[in-house]
Amino acid sequence: MVKLLCDLILIKKGAGMKETYWNSETISQKAQDMLHGIGGRSQGSKVFMPDVKHAALLVLDMQQYFLSPDSHAFIPSASAIIPGIKTLISFFLKHERPVILTQHLNDPADAGMMSQWWGDLIIDTHPGSNLIDELQLPGVEVMKKSQYDAFYETGLARHLYANHVRQIVVTGVMTHLCCETTSRSAFVQGFNVFLPVDGTATYNELFHRSSMINLSHGFATLVTINQLIDKLGMP
Repeated sequence: MVKLLCDLILIKKGAGMKETYWNSETISQKAQDMLHGIGGRSQGSKVFMPDVKHAALLVLDMQQYFLSPDSHAFIPSASAIIPGIKTLISFFLKHERPVILTQHLNDPADAGMMSQWWGDLIIDTHPGSNLIDELQLPGVEVMKKSQYDAFYETGLARHLYANHVRQIVVTGVMTHLCCETTSRSAFVQGFNVFLPVDGTATYNELFHRSSMINLSHGFATLVTINQLIDKLGMP
């Protein structure tokens, strides 16, 4: 009982903290260690092999609002995932597969519960609303969304079906909010979801690891970016 109470206190304390759990020097090895630590939840007979001919890449909300150190919503680990996401973008574009960057924008009419929960809205005139320059590459598509779920009232599912997409790779921010919600929604709508553990970021490792563990038990196949590219590149 005492241990349970101590664990709950640590969880409550950790949930409100920001930390740099990813950085450019350690993200690759730490991602492998994290994947190994999650263990059988990301492996086994139910894991589907990725198929580049039927795959699409989603990059969620990589906006200045979350990437700028001057923003109150700054994610300290987010900059470390940019190189890996760029590698994935280049790979998907090379194979002429869809790459969709989402831009989270709200107004009072479409914010819904997000307005009540957060108070602060990312309106289109907000100085942090723009996507970061590093990922605005020729050939990528930009789709606006108003909720955690990138499928909610966006037409994303129809667009993917039209492009013969059966598999989705989910990257971006935040792991435990938009990335997790979108992954669950994609699964429910019939897509096979691949989630690179080093392709998303959030405020702290507790949030990140918890989402990965939960999603690996019934919603998404966990991989590292290098593993995913190796498997996608197989003949």
